[in-house]
Amino acid sequence: MRKKYNDYLKITDLKDMLKKTRNLYTDKPAYKLKISEGEYQIITHKEVRNNIDCLGTALINMGLKGKRIAVIGENRYEWEIAYLSIVCGVGIVVPFDKSLPENELKSVIERSEVEAIIYSQKYQESLEKIKCLGIGKLKHLISMDLKKHENGIYSQRELITVGQKLIDNGNKDFLNAKINPEEMSIMLFTSGTTSLSKIVALSHKNICSNLMDLGKILDIDSNDIFLSVLPIHHVFECTVGFLLPLYSGSQIVFSTGIRHIAENLKEYNASVMACVPAIYETIFKIIRKNLEKKGKVDEILKNEEKYKNSSMEERKNVFKEIHDIIGGNIKLLISGAASLDPVIENKFRLLGINIVQGYGLTETSPVIGIGTKDNYRLGSIGKAVPSVEVKLADVNKEGVGELIVKGPSIMLEYYNNKKATRDALQNGWFYTGDLARIDEDGYIFICGRKKSVIVLKNGKNIFPEEMENLVNKIEGVKESLIFGKINSDDKDDIKIYAKIIFDREIVEDVYKIKSDDEIYKALHNKIKEINRTMPKYKAIRGVIFSEEPLIKTSTNKIKRQANIDEIEKS
Repeated sequence: MRKKYNDYLKITDLKDMLKKTRNLYTDKPAYKLKISEGEYQIITHKEVRNNIDCLGTALINMGLKGKRIAVIGENRYEWEIAYLSIVCGVGIVVPFDKSLPENELKSVIERSEVEAIIYSQKYQESLEKIKCLGIGKLKHLISMDLKKHENGIYSQRELITVGQKLIDNGNKDFLNAKINPEEMSIMLFTSGTTSLSKIVALSHKNICSNLMDLGKILDIDSNDIFLSVLPIHHVFECTVGFLLPLYSGSQIVFSTGIRHIAENLKEYNASVMACVPAIYETIFKIIRKNLEKKGKVDEILKNEEKYKNSSMEERKNVFKEIHDIIGGNIKLLISGAASLDPVIENKFRLLGINIVQGYGLTETSPVIGIGTKDNYRLGSIGKAVPSVEVKLADVNKEGVGELIVKGPSIMLEYYNNKKATRDALQNGWFYTGDLARIDEDGYIFICGRKKSVIVLKNGKNIFPEEMENLVNKIEGVKESLIFGKINSDDKDDIKIYAKIIFDREIVEDVYKIKSDDEIYKALHNKIKEINRTMPKYKAIRGVIFSEEPLIKTSTNKIKRQANIDEIEKS
């Protein structure tokens, strides 16, 4: 059982959230935006909500009431204002993946039937072309960057000014708009090619139940500063990195890029960040290099052992110098979207850096489980959030089964896809497609995707993610993919193969070698070492080497099937 919940704000919908938090956090900073080196703009919670009201009023005045409106662009204030203006009284918001090429952009515009798009400058040329072609129902282009309307394109900035004048003249169409928290208000495309991706239909109730759950269990308040890093169209960043800080009265700051995350944490004195494992591994390497330069690695290792049973606060004081590298104000780091290496997770915590794993899906708005200050276990994604019920289906002898969940944050449906909805939602339970085990205390441990499990001739199951974690620990290996290959001599037999992406510079430095043959031999030897630590049926029998990165989603998640398809073609 979890300990007593934190005090939290009860909300029925996102409009209700904005109204209640406007009164609570009026003049507190909501955003700190970098204008130039050393120059920042502070936007208060009251100003944010005023901008939302103005833009929403102007959008209704354009005839967009009840329509579908897309948002596309990098993480920025204008994106977030657009999202909330649409969803809190205008129509249905459709966040698009910022990495979509033009042909896929056409597809999502057509499939989602959006009538307007609010976008950043990068997409100007493509969207003008798509609009001219008459794709779908698209009528209006609204630029986040134009200062005023020009050439038939609206300026988001000018619309806010127009909306303010309308409100001043008594227009209350947006202010008085009623929200039905049960109906579809958000359409999200799952990852994958647009022809295969499904559209997840979410409601205000879905998102708000997740916000309240996080408010109940996370130690977050109006003094916190959230660094926004992951693509904001992704529901993990949208709920945890954008909506949660507004709900909590916290401040949002934006990263200037993956390479600058450690310095951004320091620059903004950030206290909370939600990110993916690869980023935390990079931060750990930065910390390690810093210590190596100062010759302090041995000293730190001794202190890790000495203070391993101390509180997080005590460790934070002991390792203050390390905390200062990432700003000195870190309260909570949340890792999601993939499995975090338990070794890295443990290292952070030994240094007094509070890192936890979270888990969820687009279909669950998204958080199903998350570690907290009071409920934490190494390697686990924590316990289920308060309003979500979890259990396992088709459990095997090892106690592993498919994780299924039930609760108010579960999607309404896959839009226009009855078969996929029936397959995923059965008797009120959502089948996640992830295999997991749940220990006696309720901690959930994710084992891997059900679809990616390799079943051998002897009936044994191989979880690729588990083996990839081992391979990725080899010095010089950037990432890897474990897959099964049918034995040409026995069609019922599957051999385990690995595709290894290596960093030539690191490999040459660590192993003191140069040629491709020497590199392949050195890494093969490391694979043999791994094979000796596991049962024979798990042994890696073949290796493909490459320096080209694996195919991934915009949130850095490996597209397993796409990579396997590419291997089979070559």
